[in-house]
Amino acid sequence: MTDLSAFGLTGRRIVVTGANTGIGQGISLAVARAGGAVVGVGRSSMAETAALVEAKGGVFTPVSCDLGDHAAAGAMLDEVWQTAGPVDGLVNNAGIIRRADAVDFSETDWDDVMDVNLKSLFFLCQAFARKVLAAGREGRIVNIASVLSFQGGIRVASYTASKHGVVGITRLLACEWAANGINVNAIAPGYVVSNNTEALRNDPDRSAAILGRIPAARWGRPEDIGDAAVFLLAPASAYMHGAVVPVDGGWLAR
Repeated sequence: MTDLSAFGLTGRRIVVTGANTGIGQGISLAVARAGGAVVGVGRSSMAETAALVEAKGGVFTPVSCDLGDHAAAGAMLDEVWQTAGPVDGLVNNAGIIRRADAVDFSETDWDDVMDVNLKSLFFLCQAFARKVLAAGREGRIVNIASVLSFQGGIRVASYTASKHGVVGITRLLACEWAANGINVNAIAPGYVVSNNTEALRNDPDRSAAILGRIPAARWGRPEDIGDAAVFLLAPASAYMHGAVVPVDGGWLAR
């Protein structure tokens, strides 16, 4: 008989960045359904996510932070640990995207995306690991990569570079921390209904081309990513280190 507790998060506190909408909201709801307490981090209001989590009987604690500032991100995690209590899992979901032809791509658009998507992600992982190691605890990190961690895409130079970097950092940290009880894995979402894909979904030609390539014949939903994140945060995935799990409706298999 399967022990369902192996797939649950009861008694665990999980930090989810970019929890205000889209994939971050879906992950927050999935964590709550699995019994975990959610600490949601973001720049904008997370009132909608909080209401949805609490409607399901879950616990949601909002924390405001500009994740474009890696020093502030690290300090935020230290403060959460001190005020809310030890953190069992960190989901680095927050990300931004800028679109322009490569010949026109600006340094500002490069730096802004890399700061949020990769630099702050690394330093949040570092801050989390320092706390976990000092306390002699175990911990889980789930980084949100992308199918563009494996492909080039078009008109999203810094996003593609950052998501390739997320996979590399995930694997490096797994190699360094696996023996110390910290699991570091990643999810590579495909095309999911979110703010980052709004421009694509509003372009009839691009939207049709994308949908036509997805074997599942639909755009992903935030809860598709949320359920995968719960698995990587739960005891059932204890022997997974450095894995990158595509949740893409079959996009990469095509």
